[in-house]
Amino acid sequence: MNAADANQRLLVFDCHEAWVYQLHLLGMPMDVVVGLKGRVTSGWDEAMRPVPPNSRLVRLEEALSTHDSYSCIIAHNLSDLLDIRMLNGPRLFVIHSALDGVVATQPNAPPADELRTTVAQYLRLTRAHVIAVSTLKGRSWGFAQDIVPSSAEPSDYFPYRGELACGLRIANHISRRSQVLLWDFQQQAFGGIPVTLVGRNDDMPGVAPARDWTDLKGILSKHRFFIHTAHPRYEDGYNMATLEAMAAGLPVLGNRHPSSPITHGVSGFLSDDPAELRSFAVQLIKDHDLAVRMGRAARDTVVREFSPYTFKKGLTRAIHAAQRKWRQ
Repeated sequence: MNAADANQRLLVFDCHEAWVYQLHLLGMPMDVVVGLKGRVTSGWDEAMRPVPPNSRLVRLEEALSTHDSYSCIIAHNLSDLLDIRMLNGPRLFVIHSALDGVVATQPNAPPADELRTTVAQYLRLTRAHVIAVSTLKGRSWGFAQDIVPSSAEPSDYFPYRGELACGLRIANHISRRSQVLLWDFQQQAFGGIPVTLVGRNDDMPGVAPARDWTDLKGILSKHRFFIHTAHPRYEDGYNMATLEAMAAGLPVLGNRHPSSPITHGVSGFLSDDPAELRSFAVQLIKDHDLAVRMGRAARDTVVREFSPYTFKKGLTRAIHAAQRKWRQ
């Protein structure tokens, strides 16, 4: 890769594949760094998404050998920024997790205030522009100025059928994140009700991730409703899987959460009472037509509030902000 090519490309680290895949909406070529330590797979995880169009998979050494700057370098954590500390180019740092959630799920994490201060200092030193995928997550780290929510496009998904009178939950590493996901609450609300669990949870027999995005679309299409529960301090009232489910036309059930995109009784049901939430699940299991109507309302919410156009506009603005900070 020559220097002129690098000037026109993004560099992004391989993590949060569903989020990274959205970058193809920008229409910019990009290099995706794979082979990083601590990842489940050594390359791009195609169980999450296909490799984004107009992108190349590269090793960190190849990216570092570029003698000119990338148009923008997109990082997900401090390790990413440290890895490219000698590489020229604007930095965009993306906050994907709430600080309190990180501390709650990582036993050796420093106190929240200490971690917040350390991260803020390093971001200032590197002149990185910071965005967050939600207000909750940005505010928890002290960076709520630039929020760029994820997106989901209904036309990417199969038509909703909902023939399985069964709920669906998509979540990884549940045992480690049980407090964040209010797992005890979910078990109380949906115990004994048919629920399919999809995700990487090696300690749960019979539970596995989807084979690929096409398989996931099929799973979404045939289930009656989707479940998302989360502690309001540690996680949002939705995640990327929730947006996908809504785009695919599924109603969503969960606890009452300040940031939930669900309108109770319209696009799904929300309750902090496990018995009441269970009764709503039974109602949807018995009434396919109700699930269809609510799923349509959920899909309309995604179109209105989480559109690819909004994501593209927000990311473009953020990249320009990162470039301005780098030039200063």
